[in-house]
Amino acid sequence: MAKTKEKTEKTEEKEQKPKKGKKEKALVIVESPAKSKTIKKILGDSYQIEASYGHIRDFPPKVLGFDVANDFEPSFIVIPEKKAVVKKLNDLAKKSDKIYLASDPDREGEAIAWHVRQVLDVPESRICRIEFNEITPNAIKHAVESPRAIDMDRVKAQQTRQILDRLVGYKISPVLWEKMRNYRLSAGRVQSVALRMICEREEEIEAFIPVEYWSITADLEKDKKLFSAELAKYKDKKIEIKNEAEANKIVDELNEKGLKYEVSKVTFKDTQRKPAAPFITSTLQREASSKLGYGVSKTMQIAQKLYEGVEIGGEPVGLITYMRTDSVRISDDAQAAAKDFIVDSWGEKYYPKTPNNYVKGGKKNVQDAHEAIRPSYIDKTPDSIKQYLTSEQYRLYKLIWSRFMASQMANAKVKNTSVDIKAGDYGFKAGTSKIMFDGFLKVYNDSDEAVDTSKIPDLNEGDEVKLKKIDPKQHFTQPPPRFTEASLVKALEEHGIGRPSTYAPIISKIQQKGYVEKLEKALAPTILGRTLSKQLVQYFTDIMNYRFTAQMETKLDDIAEEKAVWKDVLKEFYTPFSEVVNSAQKNMPRVLIESDQVCPKCGKKMIVRTSRFGTQFLGCSGYPECKTMMPLTKDGKAAPVDEKTDEKCEKCGSEMIVKVGPYGKYLQCTNDECKHRKSVVITTGVKCPKCGEGEVIQRKSKYGKIFFGCNKYPKCDFVSWNEPVEEKCPECGEYLVKKITKKESKLQCSNPKCGFSKPMEEENA
Repeated sequence: MAKTKEKTEKTEEKEQKPKKGKKEKALVIVESPAKSKTIKKILGDSYQIEASYGHIRDFPPKVLGFDVANDFEPSFIVIPEKKAVVKKLNDLAKKSDKIYLASDPDREGEAIAWHVRQVLDVPESRICRIEFNEITPNAIKHAVESPRAIDMDRVKAQQTRQILDRLVGYKISPVLWEKMRNYRLSAGRVQSVALRMICEREEEIEAFIPVEYWSITADLEKDKKLFSAELAKYKDKKIEIKNEAEANKIVDELNEKGLKYEVSKVTFKDTQRKPAAPFITSTLQREASSKLGYGVSKTMQIAQKLYEGVEIGGEPVGLITYMRTDSVRISDDAQAAAKDFIVDSWGEKYYPKTPNNYVKGGKKNVQDAHEAIRPSYIDKTPDSIKQYLTSEQYRLYKLIWSRFMASQMANAKVKNTSVDIKAGDYGFKAGTSKIMFDGFLKVYNDSDEAVDTSKIPDLNEGDEVKLKKIDPKQHFTQPPPRFTEASLVKALEEHGIGRPSTYAPIISKIQQKGYVEKLEKALAPTILGRTLSKQLVQYFTDIMNYRFTAQMETKLDDIAEEKAVWKDVLKEFYTPFSEVVNSAQKNMPRVLIESDQVCPKCGKKMIVRTSRFGTQFLGCSGYPECKTMMPLTKDGKAAPVDEKTDEKCEKCGSEMIVKVGPYGKYLQCTNDECKHRKSVVITTGVKCPKCGEGEVIQRKSKYGKIFFGCNKYPKCDFVSWNEPVEEKCPECGEYLVKKITKKESKLQCSNPKCGFSKPMEEENA
C-alpha cells in the first residue's frame, strides 16, 4: 500500500514570478460553491474562486486505508467522482501566482486544505492557508493579508479521529454481521454510545414505577382580590401527602369553621436575571428545537446557508459567523458594534457597566479559536432583511441575532414577593415576580419560565384573608422523558462525547440505520437497536463506555494542541481493542433479532433473517415447523400484508392482489395455476423536468434495478437512476434528486458539473 507523505517545499523548482507591471493571478479554493459567490463579490475579479466540493481524497473503500504495522501510516486516494474537480483545480493552480486554501476554520477544514495541497502540482511556495470565521469584507481581506502554513497538528487530529472511527467500524461490524446475521448492522465510536444512551433511557422508562402524591391549593381573598396559595408545611415541616385519604383529612381540617387564615410573613427580594451566552453549536440546536421545532440536521442546513451567503439586494451576503463551534468568545469588534447598536436603539441603561464575558477558565479547547455564533452585521436586523429570506431562514436568523444582542445587554431586574399564610398547624405559600427593569428581555427571553406569575394583593403581616375554596389534586411521579434530538445533543455534550460537527450526522445515522425511530419527535430505540446495543455493551465495554469515549475526544484535542503524538494515541487504543475484537469473535453467541411482528399463521415471534444472497426478510421463529416468511421494506420494516384489489387477471379472470417483493409492490393473480404478475405503477407526484407535461413514475429495468422515467414514454425519453423532486438547484437551476446511501440521505443537483447537495429535511422537523 502506497504511503502518503507530507509534501516538502520544492526548493529545487524555480518559481516563475510575475513580471513587473503584470497583475498577480490568485486562486482561492473553498469547500462550497455557495460560499464562493459571496467571497467573489468581496475580493473582485483579480481573484478566481473555486470549490473543492468538500473532501477530494479519502481512504480506499473496503479496506482500512492505513498500515497498522507501520505506525498507522495512512494511504489516501482521490475520490473517483472528484477526479474532474482535482484536474480543474490543478489546471487553474498552474496558471495562478498564488493559491489560497480557504476551507472551513476547523479540523475538518484544515484536513481538506491539506488534501488539496497534496494534489496540487505547483511549487509549495505558491500555496498558503487562510481562514475566516465570517464571510465579511473585513474578515476576508484580513485573512488574505494574513496567510499561514497548514496546521499539521489539526490535520493529524482529524486523521486520528478518522482512523479511530474506521478501526471501530471495520473491525466490529463484521463480527456483528456474523453473530447477528444482519448485514445492515454497523458500529461507530460515537454513534453506538449515542444509541446506548437512548436504549438506557428506554429501560429507565420501562422500569419506572409511578408514585402517587397530592397537592392542595387554597383560593383566598383580600379586599375582593382573589389569589392562590400552595400548601407547603405542617407544624413548620415540609408536608408530603401520599394518598387520597390523607388529602381528604387535611381538606376537612382546613375547611373547619372558625379556622383563621392569617399572613405570617411577607418577604421582598430584589434579584437580577443574567442573559445567556451567545450560541454555540449545541445550544443553537437545542434552542432551535424547543423554540422553532427544527431538527438538528435542519438547523445546521439553514445555518450553513446563512453563513455562506444569502442574496440581499442582488448581492450574496454572509449573515452569521461559522456555525460549528463550542466557544462563547466574541471578538472585540463585534462587542463594540453591539454596544453602539444597543445604546443607539434603547439607551445607555441597556448596556452593562462592564461588557459581559462568558469565557470561563479551565481547559481551552482547540475550537475556542473560533467565535460564538453571532450575526456578521449587527445592523442587518431580522426585520430589515426579512424580504430576502425564506421563512425558515428568517426564524433562525432572528433567533441567532436576538440571542447575541441579548447576551451583550444589561441584566433584567426582578422584584420577588413571597407570602407565608398560617391556617392552624398548616402553612401556605404564595408568591409573585414583577419586572422592574426589562434589560436583555427587551429582545430575547432565554427561559421557558414566565417572569410574572399570578398577581397577589398588597399584604402585610397579621392581615387576615378569607378562604374561598380548597382544591386537592392527585398527581403521579413521571418517568424520565425520552430523548429528543435536542436533549440528546445536550447529553452528549455534558458527557464530553462528540464535537459540534458530529452531533447532526450521528443523530441522522442512527435513525437511517433503523436503530432509532421518532415517536412524536422523541427518539425511541427499535428492537434492532436495543438488541445491537445490548451486544455491544456486553462484548465491547470500553467502546460503549461514556467516560472512555470522552477521554478519546480529549486526546484528539491534545493532538491538535501538540500535547500528544497521534501515533502514540492510536497504539494505546489499538492493542487492547484488537484483543476485545478477537474475544468477541470467539465468545459472542449468535443472536436472533426479534421483530415486533407475530406470525400470522402460528402466532410466534417473527425474526429478522438474511438470505444467502444478502437480502433480509422476516421468518417465523418456529421454523422449520412453521415456514412463514414476510418481506422487509428498504428501511428494515415489515412490508404490508397483501392488499385486495378490484382488478381482474387479464389471463384467467381471477382476482389480483398487491404483494410486496424485494423491489417493491407488484400485482399477482390469486389463481395458483395462473400466478400471472405485473408491475404496479408507482407515481412520484413530480412533473417531468424534461417535457413538463408528463409525471415521473417508478420503473424497473430488466435486471430488476429501480429507475425513474416519464409516463409519456416513448414521446418523452426522460430517465433518472435517482428520484427527482420538485425543488430546483439554487446554484444552477437544474432539478434536484434524492441520493440515499448507507451513510447519508441528501438532495443533490442532477447536473454532474454543479456538485450542489444538501441534507434531506427530516420528518416532523
